[in-house]
Amino acid sequence: MSIAVPPWRVLTCLLIPPVMWSANAVVGRLMVGVVPPATLNALRWALVAVLLLPLAARAVRQPADWLSRWRHLIVLGALGVGSYNLLQYLALHTASPINVTLIAATSPVWMMLVGWLRHAQALHARQALGAVASLAGVATVMSQGRMDTLTHWQWVPGDLYMLLASLAWAIYSWMLARPPAHLRGAARPDWNWADFLWVQVMYGLLWAVLAAGVEQAHVPDGAGWVWLRDPWAWLAIVFIALGPSLWAYRCWGLAVQAVGPTRAAFFANLTPLFAAMWSLMLLGEGPAWYHPVALGLIAAGIALSSRREGAADKQVDKQGGDQAAGPP
Repeated sequence: MSIAVPPWRVLTCLLIPPVMWSANAVVGRLMVGVVPPATLNALRWALVAVLLLPLAARAVRQPADWLSRWRHLIVLGALGVGSYNLLQYLALHTASPINVTLIAATSPVWMMLVGWLRHAQALHARQALGAVASLAGVATVMSQGRMDTLTHWQWVPGDLYMLLASLAWAIYSWMLARPPAHLRGAARPDWNWADFLWVQVMYGLLWAVLAAGVEQAHVPDGAGWVWLRDPWAWLAIVFIALGPSLWAYRCWGLAVQAVGPTRAAFFANLTPLFAAMWSLMLLGEGPAWYHPVALGLIAAGIALSSRREGAADKQVDKQGGDQAAGPP
């Protein structure tokens, strides 16, 4: 059910997430060679867990509510907090922020395909056509708009990492939309948005810290800790914890409550445009001619494949913004 809020506030809540998520990609690029990617991901979410403590008092005081549901929540944490941004930060070592955010913009297509394969959601001709258009946009990005590259395909590691991240996010989103019985209705703990995010972060940190430990074991002695003496690295960590994590997540939840997930998703696809702006200002990397072509194909594909709000969207709306899925 929609909530009555001023239009300017709804628009603000719709715009802040893509601005923050695009900035996260650019900051991740700036941290290449400064903070190792798995370490950056673990530090980000560890700080988020600390910052959420005052807001997630209910979950903190009642650990049995989330410890008894560990089988579902540990997978949720692995796919969201544990995997998505780790793969994104890895991708940024070999792919530009514009490429990364363009590939991430295809997440709705992967959600549609996961729904078809895993949840028996009908796949109509228009949706299939939309998927083809979006995938053509991804191919345009990955080939840099050159047909000879398509005929002699060479994977860029960053592109592959982002495709895996988008698939992980699609599965994560369906797990939110179709939770098990112990997380639905009266059986669901009385968590607010901060409680539920904190619980996800706690489970996700198990995976994030494990990945960071493996990473540190494979870097030269001391090389993984150089960032400790870099004030810009600390500033970047604080920013990605406050902006793309807490602020963007909360605004996204409010936006989904106000306008529904389908309309909100179109604003999420502004992320590549903002990424181009941030990249030009902070990295000196402007968009190439094929980037707007790819964006047009992806946007057209999502527009074609998106259904009118129906039972599935109402189910997400019923859960509210507390569980709304947006890039973390």
